[in-house]
Amino acid sequence: MTQPSGRRRVGPLTLPNILTYGRVVAVPVVVGCMFWPDESGMRWVAFGVYAAAAITDFFDGYLARIWEQQSSLGRMLDPIADKLIVAASLMMLVADHTIHGWSIWAAIVILSREILVSGLREFLAELRVSVPVSTIAKWKTTLQLVAIGFLIAGNAGEAVLPGNVMIGIVLLWVAALLTLYTGYDYFKAGIRHVVELDD
Repeated sequence: MTQPSGRRRVGPLTLPNILTYGRVVAVPVVVGCMFWPDESGMRWVAFGVYAAAAITDFFDGYLARIWEQQSSLGRMLDPIADKLIVAASLMMLVADHTIHGWSIWAAIVILSREILVSGLREFLAELRVSVPVSTIAKWKTTLQLVAIGFLIAGNAGEAVLPGNVMIGIVLLWVAALLTLYTGYDYFKAGIRHVVELDD
């Protein structure tokens, strides 16, 4: 298939895409390691794999832009990889009671927003409407990833940083509040196009 004039064809095995594939592969590795008790040392393995995946979340997009290797495959897989590792990690953290009590609501807010925005983006894509990612949304994502990192280290991390789990819980709540704000922002921007269709 001929590429549009001025646009270079990008294959599926560029470094940015490989980094994205790595984030998808990291999901079952992190989940598998989190089945082990905190004191086994496997939580540190889970934390290491998760941290590497979180770092590549920045580098894949950055390298794709500076090397002009942006592709439709990368644009599709990047948000999927993000949502998979966040959702899987949150579910495991609730399952092992690292996140418990009222803090489960913070996890529910984050997961609900991801589902809402994904559905909204899919609908708007059919209308060829793009909703840009805001600066606050980028901060929300960063804070969310950092909070989950603290919580994955869990009780094992307490030996290195006393209060590690509490720091993670506080950051998770801050991320959840930003999630509510950015989710409302996206919904407000998207619902306008839905209303216009019905008029």
